[in-house]
Formats: sequence, C-alpha cells, structure tokens
Amino acid sequence: MSLPAALERLVQEFTRLPGIGRKTAQRLAFGVLRYSQEEAKNLAESVLEVKTEVRYCSRCFGFTDRDPCRICEDPTRDRQQICVVEQPNNIFAIEKSGLYQGMYHVLMGTISPLDGVGPEQLKIAPLRERVRHDAVQELILATNPTVHGEATALLLQREFNGTVPTLTRLARGLPAGGDLEYVDDVTLYEAFSGRQRF
Repeated sequence: MSLPAALERLVQEFTRLPGIGRKTAQRLAFGVLRYSQEEAKNLAESVLEVKTEVRYCSRCFGFTDRDPCRICEDPTRDRQQICVVEQPNNIFAIEKSGLYQGMYHVLMGTISPLDGVGPEQLKIAPLRERVRHDAVQELILATNPTVHGEATALLLQREFNGTVPTLTRLARGLPAGGDLEYVDDVTLYEAFSGRQRF
C-alpha cells in the first residue's frame, strides 16, 4: 500500500538528511503525524529559524547566530593555539569534551581532486592571515583520519612548517575512517592528550 502523497513527500525530505534511510524517515514522518498542530508548527518554524539565524563566523567559519561567534569573542580562550577542523560541526564535538581552550578554524572540507576540491576551495588563506595576525604558536591539525583528511593535514604541514613553531596532529585514538562528530569523549580525550608534533 502506498503512502498518501503528503506523507510520502515528508518521508522523501527526511531521507535527504545524513544517515537517515527510508525506514527511519518513515518512523520520523509517522512521529510527525502524531504531533498536535502546535507541535508541527513549532517544528516547521524551528527548521526555518535555523536557516535564517545560523550562519558562519567570519573569523573561524564555525556555526553561529552572531558574528563573530562566542568562541572567537571569548577573551579567556588561548589565541595562540588554533585547532583546524574540516567542518563546523566538528567544533561541537571537541567543545563537548571540555578539553580544549584555544581557538578554531574550519577549512570547510578537505582536498579531494576527484570531486574538484583543491586547496583554493578550502579556507586556507584566512588561516594564513590568522596565523600571521595572532602570532599563533601551535596549530593542531584535527582533520578526520581518512585519506582526504590525511592529505589535507600533509598540505597544511607543508604550508605552515617554519611559520608556526609547533604543528601537532591528534593522536591515533581516533578510528581510521571515522568522523569527529561521532567520537566518544574518552577517545577524544586520548586523542588530544596524546597529540604529537607533526
């Protein structure tokens, strides 16, 4: 039996989200059907609000609802230490651990020649400017331990070797092929405490 058209459309929209297959999308859609009109309205409004209110920080390129973001404005953060990550959501995983008190820089991706992504498409030029302006003493290369993440880290090592006194890479507590967003706190703790000079 086929779903009513409106329900099928909702299922299709949910399947566009990362990690959501058809079965999960159907469960979510059926869950929305059980919502009251007010709850459904709140859900729709929150989706629209996140699209209008959340943007990229002009300094670190993390997600924010004000510019610059709270981390970039925080005077207690160590400005001489920058943790370089692939995507804005990686910042939340690290911040949740409470282990790191420096600044961040989001590359907005990794090098992927087959997908047409080279160094020019990444936010490396703004990182260069921050390193120069803030007299950065350590760059922590926290790209994911994937082929593209490793290639990007090697590029950054060549780019900043001799410019920044200390280049470090997160230790191998992170699983190969993994993603920072899904790493548990203990693994992230071991990765940060065991980081080594790059």
